[in-house]
Amino acid sequence: MNLSELPIDTIEALMDKLPVDISFVDENDVVKFFNTPARGRIFPRTKMDLGRKVQNCHPPKSVHMVNKILDGFKNGTMDDAPFWLNLGGKLIYINYFPVRSKDGKYLGTLEVTQDITDIKKLEGEKRLLDE
Repeated sequence: MNLSELPIDTIEALMDKLPVDISFVDENDVVKFFNTPARGRIFPRTKMDLGRKVQNCHPPKSVHMVNKILDGFKNGTMDDAPFWLNLGGKLIYINYFPVRSKDGKYLGTLEVTQDITDIKKLEGEKRLLDE
């Protein structure tokens, strides 16, 4: 089965179940999609963000970095742009990835954001269904 065989409501439910926040910006820097996890987004988005330039969704002081990342993806000099920050006592990991067609054409950018505070504390191992 491929993605085109899944109903859109199933795809949206899958995206909302991910333990990460994702956003997709098209090749023209326009926000086209974001998921809405049940636990809430780390950086909230509203339906009003859809159709907006991604530069307008970031603080003015960081727009130059957003543009640098997008330019690197568009010209093929970057394959990801990871960073992390402390926010309200939580460690937030953010990574941007260029999305390309099978022939290498730039289609847009995927942003993945995750609270890794508890993940960073893990030690040892826990096997499936361990108590």
